[in-house]
Amino acid sequence: MNKKQTGELAWIDLTVGNAIEVKDFYQQVIGWQAEAVDMGEYNDYSMNHPETNEPVTGICHARGVNADLPASWLPYFLVADIEQAAKQVVAQGGELLTEIKSMGGADRYVVIKDPAGAACALYYKK
Repeated sequence: MNKKQTGELAWIDLTVGNAIEVKDFYQQVIGWQAEAVDMGEYNDYSMNHPETNEPVTGICHARGVNADLPASWLPYFLVADIEQAAKQVVAQGGELLTEIKSMGGADRYVVIKDPAGAACALYYKK
């Protein structure tokens, strides 16, 4: 797998109220294979390619760190500097929907809304 570069799509998650039902739906419709990701009191799911078993997306419950995320597919775009990117969101007429959060140690992300109202996440990978 090639290393992703700034500006590229790094990941995409689906956040929903019932991740169990929805992951079953996508297993049947697309053929992805679900792998449980322990979130403490519940599991989210990494959805893996049926032939390579490589993760292709995540399906998450709208709980814990995802409690304030909109119910939708959410793309994560790589940025070189998460703090500067967040400042530019506001300066350019967008809105921060979450604070900057940590993920997996040094990685960080923030969910934003652009001036047209579309949501995405900006992602900094250490």
